[in-house]
Amino acid sequence: MWYNNILETIGNTPLVKLNRITKEIPATVLAKIETTNPGNSIKDRMALKMIEDAEKSGKLKPGGTIIEGTSGNTGMGLAIAAVIKGYKCIFTSTDKQSKEKFDALRAFGAEVIVCPTNVDPEDARSYYSVSSRLEREVPNSWKPNQYDNLSNSQAHYEQTGPEIWEQTEGKITHLVAGVGTGGTISGTARYLKEKNPNIQVIGIDTYGSVFKKYKETGVMDKNEIYPYITEGIGEDFLPQNVDFSLIDHFEKVSDQDAALMTREIARKEGIFAGNSTGSAVAGVLQLKDSFKESDVIVIIFPDHGSRYMGKMYNDDWLRDRGFLKEEKLTARHIIEKKESQQIVTIDCEKSILEAINTIKSLNISQIPVTQKGMVIGKVTESDILNSLIENPSIKSQPVKNIVTAPFPFVDLNTSIDKISAMINKDNIAVLVEDNGQIEIITQYDIINAISG
Repeated sequence: MWYNNILETIGNTPLVKLNRITKEIPATVLAKIETTNPGNSIKDRMALKMIEDAEKSGKLKPGGTIIEGTSGNTGMGLAIAAVIKGYKCIFTSTDKQSKEKFDALRAFGAEVIVCPTNVDPEDARSYYSVSSRLEREVPNSWKPNQYDNLSNSQAHYEQTGPEIWEQTEGKITHLVAGVGTGGTISGTARYLKEKNPNIQVIGIDTYGSVFKKYKETGVMDKNEIYPYITEGIGEDFLPQNVDFSLIDHFEKVSDQDAALMTREIARKEGIFAGNSTGSAVAGVLQLKDSFKESDVIVIIFPDHGSRYMGKMYNDDWLRDRGFLKEEKLTARHIIEKKESQQIVTIDCEKSILEAINTIKSLNISQIPVTQKGMVIGKVTESDILNSLIENPSIKSQPVKNIVTAPFPFVDLNTSIDKISAMINKDNIAVLVEDNGQIEIITQYDIINAISG
């Protein structure tokens, strides 16, 4: 059997049991893996449905241009359908979306216009406003308007809901999905609640979005709105596709928890999912005490991790935002990995000859110099050699005559990066005090700690 074109492969995505990441939850937790769609996201379903409905109504005519505001995934679904059906695409998006999403859209021949995130939807610069302006200006164009186009939720009523019902043999008790346009959760929930009104529907929201407060109070509170990092969920307005009557509870998840959970899913379940999936799983874990053993929870996994390589899967990006607290090696770790040995020092009144003999006998290259037990400086092989070349008889003089600045002291918590930066040709070691004992750290000790 074969398919006539790639659009025929949309839907019928697998349902996979989660095991390690949800071990604290007594219920059965299942993931609806939407990355097997050709555009690697659930948005392929509604993109095709919106286009087909627009063709039937005459809104989208042959050779037309599709213009849409998108965070990337809807754009991908529209772009794939446009390739097969012969349409052009212009997409507007926000500067908080990952570069990978824009590159993917352009790979299908779409034009992408990037707009600022931190502006009101009504602002002329917003990606909503820019897409609306382009629809007015570009001849033979059509704007799907995924937020208010009810073909969006209808796609999930016709496809996603029935699939989940059949795959769970009607045993589903909870549906969990991120809420952005609202089409996925509302359409799926409508079908499932028609089958069983007791099914609980949990919408995942993010801090900076209006959904949760609106559901609980009926108030559209502009004070709830502020910029956030999480992609694909949350809004600063109320899309018509969000049917609040079908959503029993909204759970907010922080940017940090969403980002870190996105990575954990890959590491613990082997599922390479996107940012909103991290939000959804983190939200379920936040609610773990409200589930029982007989529950069957289905979480929508909307898109693929490859779209977030420069973000959630990039350590530097996470670190820059304070999301990743990396354990760095410190002076304490270096000392712990060193062979235990008493540091050798020499009193400043001792002769240079004694210093030479100590260096020779112990096969070392430098000695901290003390005065009344306190480190006041150092002598190195180079210091001694330079002094002897200038004056061979200096051997009988005290070490204090050729002493140079002491090695810098660091504390036990100083990072290996900082210690390494302090060691150079003029300063070949650092000192650290550990329980009243002075220890010396050289480049060799750092290499030993890293490679060990």
